[in-house]
Amino acid sequence: MPLAVTHVLLTIIIVDLYRDYVAKHKRYFTLHTIFIAGFAGLLPDIDIPLDWILNILGAGILHRTVTHTPIFGLAFLAPAFAFWLYKKHRIAVYFFVTTFGVLLHILLDFLFTSDNSGLMFLYPFSNAMFDMDLLSSLAKPQIAAGIDAIILLLWLWHEEIRHKISDFI
Repeated sequence: MPLAVTHVLLTIIIVDLYRDYVAKHKRYFTLHTIFIAGFAGLLPDIDIPLDWILNILGAGILHRTVTHTPIFGLAFLAPAFAFWLYKKHRIAVYFFVTTFGVLLHILLDFLFTSDNSGLMFLYPFSNAMFDMDLLSSLAKPQIAAGIDAIILLLWLWHEEIRHKISDFI
């Protein structure tokens, strides 16, 4: 299962690469937008602290249910398109990158979940679980932390080459 850092880092990196190489309107992809994307990459795991709070109140929710469905991710598209139509493009882009971050989180969990719990894509309509478990043989915390370190170093290398970040040190 990808660590929280992986969810944040990969979302930030992909949106940053999109901003650098694809986006035609770079003014909508500020550092603030990239921060929001990274936050959204972790958003589906909001069910964990919510479960802690609800358990105190005598209730609870299961991890990887409502917030790990495509419906949750796609829920941010309606406001994105509404803001876009009303010419509020910067706010619309915030919602677009939030959709992307949430859906990327769900995809990563689907591909790499390794604790035999899977994702319930159709929750609450079905409790059927789906997963690919691609890295089950590497499901050690040290391996996941190492992958995070490699991802971070590659991105920093890209940023140094593309933006000369050492000039800001």
